Amino acid sequence: MNESSGAPEILPELSSAAHKFDRKKLEKAPYSHDGKHPGNLFFGYILRLMIFVGTSIIFRKFETDKIPQNTGGRISIATHINGLVDPSVMIKTQRKRIISLGRHDLITGPFIGWWSRRNGAQPVLRKAEMEAGLTDSDFARKINHRSMLTIANCLAGGHGAVIMPEGKSHQDSQLHALRTGAARAALVAAAIASERQNSPPVIQPTGLHWKTHYWFRTNCFVEYSEPIKIDLVFTEAESARLAAGEWIEPTSDAVYDLREEMYNTLSPLTPESPDWETFRALKLIANLEANNNQSPITKLSEEVFSARVLRDKMKTESGLQKIIPDAIEAAEILHSHNLDAASIGPNQKLKILDLRTLIKAIFGIFLMIAMFPATLLGSGFQSALARYMANNSDEGLDARTTYFFLAGMFSPIIFWPFVSILVLLFSGTNIFSLTSIFFIVIINLVFYISSLIFLYGYDLWSDYRLALVRVKLSKSDSGKRLNMLVKNLDLQLGLLI
Repeated sequence: MNESSGAPEILPELSSAAHKFDRKKLEKAPYSHDGKHPGNLFFGYILRLMIFVGTSIIFRKFETDKIPQNTGGRISIATHINGLVDPSVMIKTQRKRIISLGRHDLITGPFIGWWSRRNGAQPVLRKAEMEAGLTDSDFARKINHRSMLTIANCLAGGHGAVIMPEGKSHQDSQLHALRTGAARAALVAAAIASERQNSPPVIQPTGLHWKTHYWFRTNCFVEYSEPIKIDLVFTEAESARLAAGEWIEPTSDAVYDLREEMYNTLSPLTPESPDWETFRALKLIANLEANNNQSPITKLSEEVFSARVLRDKMKTESGLQKIIPDAIEAAEILHSHNLDAASIGPNQKLKILDLRTLIKAIFGIFLMIAMFPATLLGSGFQSALARYMANNSDEGLDARTTYFFLAGMFSPIIFWPFVSILVLLFSGTNIFSLTSIFFIVIINLVFYISSLIFLYGYDLWSDYRLALVRVKLSKSDSGKRLNMLVKNLDLQLGLLI
């Protein structure tokens, strides 16, 4: 069993954006303590549309489990290594109206903040902000209690919440120590729901998996395990006070017990490896095993589950532990060339460049050329801006995907309509007529469809480029070393079966 006591307790390093503290906007952020969602319903639908477009832009393949159904509220929790993409894919895969907690600058900022407030996102002030001198403990407690009570009431009213219980984004392959916020909100929500005779809320552990999380056009898999039931720990009198809008802290024992259960349930859904090198090694072994069984891995979900089985076996089987160093070396040779375990074919050698890949690449070039004018006009500016910000951000690796995601998200509601209006103006069309609205919608669809077709062509071209990398690698000393390591691993795996 996992224990949160051994997890790293690391305060986040504040970025330049996090140092921008707006006390007035924090005080004016919308909240609700009656069970109603504090956000605007219309903007909620718009947000889902934005997320749908954004994820279709940044992901090549997207898989998801069917989320377990419940009639009450649902508080979804996950590890947090991929910036704003993490909560967004959780929102995308469930139907409940979502309320979320966010870093203070993500709620008060001029651009993302405006949208966050319209969708009722609740600000949270962390210990890091207090230690940096951005706020005092009294104000932080006031805002946090208000936000937590809003989250709890929404959950009690049957809505969903998305919380990253680590309290920060990070780049480690292991779950960090969980903050108490999610557990406290869950316990209060259960009490309020019971007082109002509503269906009880649950905690939904969520596994977020990526081929390589900071690569553009990577694969994503959202995994849902069995939900965690929330015990009633408040008295009837305390539950009534909570339902009336007063924040009461649950007992520390109840909070820590629930937090421990959350950690133990969520940790297995993460890589849960000592480092990324070991995790990549496990995925390589999983692919080699699948090749031996004449059933090559074709989906990210298959790779995740196969690597998890090996991870658990490694804890007890010494034979598997002995081959990990060679697997790490082989996996790192692949990773250093922007390749992964899928580059090893069924014959346990680097996949060759075949005619089919070449034909697909030519077709991909044709698609990109055909869609280039519309894609450049509709998405050129925001794509260039996203690339610049990703390369110059102090937010870490997780910000890379976030900026491309934001470019895709805001295209259908800002960039594409703006360009559409310019196109109509240059064509001499009256933009205030009903006909112009129809044309704006059509032009927006053209921009979206052309972007998807362009990206499909880009994927085919990328497959060809990676094939060239494999050819070059196979002829190098590193490639010869890789082949030797894979051959030895294949032999050792045969002895372990």
